[in-house]
Amino acid sequence: MPTAKETFESSIKDASDLLDLFDKINTKPPPPNAEVLKRAGLIMACTAWETYVEDRLREAVRVRLGIDQVGFSGQYVLRNLAKELNQFNNPNSEKTLRVFKDFLGIDVSLGWAWNNYDPDRVKTELNALMKKRGDAVHRSKPAVNGDPQPHLIKRNELEKAIRFLRCLVDATDVATQSQITT
Repeated sequence: MPTAKETFESSIKDASDLLDLFDKINTKPPPPNAEVLKRAGLIMACTAWETYVEDRLREAVRVRLGIDQVGFSGQYVLRNLAKELNQFNNPNSEKTLRVFKDFLGIDVSLGWAWNNYDPDRVKTELNALMKKRGDAVHRSKPAVNGDPQPHLIKRNELEKAIRFLRCLVDATDVATQSQITT
């Protein structure tokens, strides 16, 4: 069975593929519908993050429970985790940190640091991405006569988001592993 990180890598590739497709059709002038590929790419990238968080929690909770996962208390925890994850949408920093704290008793943000990112900046970036994802999901490009409207997602923003989420998954994976084994 693939790990949460392996599933994430497979899923985030969809976002990268959409960005590549955008690059292939982005001519001068770009086709009017090219922007949809960037919106879809952002949605896929953020969905890959959401799936990673859910899968990583399941893996880590099973490790934490160990042999007890077949007993009454283990089954209780796993049922409650399943209920929580059924309602787990748009995993911004607050929701992500809460669910890791509630089910594992750890603060994964302690590991959210790399290059020029510290935990506070990571939280801010993640929250901005999740907000933009919501905009991309619930708002299509408005139909306006006259001047074209700016695109919700710029090409370099999508590329940066994909890179950011890959780093965030790496950091979360390490933080989870180190904190559940201590």
